[in-house]
Amino acid sequence: MAQLSDDCFAFGGPLLSVEDAQGLVLARVAPLGGEETVPLHAALRRVLARPLVALTPLPPFFNSAVDGYAFRHADLAATGQTRLTLAGRIAAGHSGSEVAPGSAARIFTGAPMPQGADTVMMQEDARLDGDALLLPPGLKRGANARPAGEDVPEGAEALQAGLRLRAPEIGLAAALGFATLPVRPLLRVGVFSTGDELASPGVVLGAAQTYDSNRFTLMAMLAGLPVAITDLGILPDDAAATTAALHAASATQDLLITSGGVSTGEEDHVRAAIEGAGKLVFWRLAVKPGRPAAMGVVNGVPMVGLPGNPVAAVVTFLHLVRPLVLRLAGAEPEELLRMSATAGFAYRKKLGRREYVRVTLRVSEAGLVAEKFPREGAGLLTSLTQSHAFAELGEEVTELAPGMPIRLLPFAAIF
Repeated sequence: MAQLSDDCFAFGGPLLSVEDAQGLVLARVAPLGGEETVPLHAALRRVLARPLVALTPLPPFFNSAVDGYAFRHADLAATGQTRLTLAGRIAAGHSGSEVAPGSAARIFTGAPMPQGADTVMMQEDARLDGDALLLPPGLKRGANARPAGEDVPEGAEALQAGLRLRAPEIGLAAALGFATLPVRPLLRVGVFSTGDELASPGVVLGAAQTYDSNRFTLMAMLAGLPVAITDLGILPDDAAATTAALHAASATQDLLITSGGVSTGEEDHVRAAIEGAGKLVFWRLAVKPGRPAAMGVVNGVPMVGLPGNPVAAVVTFLHLVRPLVLRLAGAEPEELLRMSATAGFAYRKKLGRREYVRVTLRVSEAGLVAEKFPREGAGLLTSLTQSHAFAELGEEVTELAPGMPIRLLPFAAIF
């Protein structure tokens, strides 16, 4: 379990930039300890605890990269056609005998190269004439053949510690013969929503209630990270109950996340509850949407209070929760994927604040064009379901005109 000092996030300055907030996380939060071994089929999205060193080369032997004919390159005429005796056939999973000078062997993809052979002619480039093989000139020595260790040499570090394991990394580990992998323990993350106005989907709404969406959006975003998620339900608008719930949850979780209740209204109790149960640093990020965000420590467990508006909760999750989760889980930092486009709209904003504008994308003759979603409210869930990306407008930008270059955070890489 994470055990942080109460003042590890202490910061008394003005609005924090995204980079400053992330810098505090990386500088003052240490990864959780521990290691466990899991089978390959359970390793997806887990964080590799130790470097994976190849105990054997990959590929493990000299083999053919294509279906064709294996022969000695020294037998290939520099000009004109070469005629070789066809002798032998080597299928994948089987070995062949030595290829003598002046001869060639039929070979298939993945089959080991016979002794003496060093080059493979693709079958469509060769011609058979009875028992003889006719080869054109010009092929380089070693063509269409894969040396042992070409992909990963024996003793090399194939995967580095701190890597989040995806399908390609798991496939590489399998190809190197590993049936299990050493990984970091899953980070235990508890997720609350807050507010008397919220009800969980499936229950009858009260007269002044709406269904909670943030909790489920956040848990879905967390599902792509190396975490074990606990749904902690909805906190009421009651300071004592909120404090007690945070205190209790800190005994079983490594990270707590709430949404709503972090502003300065009379019914916003999360900030006071964190102060009552631990130590608060009230982070107001220089971003829109998403400025109000609380971060603190409750009984040594880090906690992030996200805004209640759905779009603001998503933006602050990306910039606060995601890097914090990766850090606590022992993963290497991962930059969010960004792409370039051309603005198809005009927009004005304040200097010194980063803004995330929801956009739809279209392809024109000039390339990718971003068009502003027609409505801007941070509470509009359809602005996320009916658009394709956030246009990320930096702190230095005050005005955007059609045709100007912009960078995007594509939703396909976020959700």
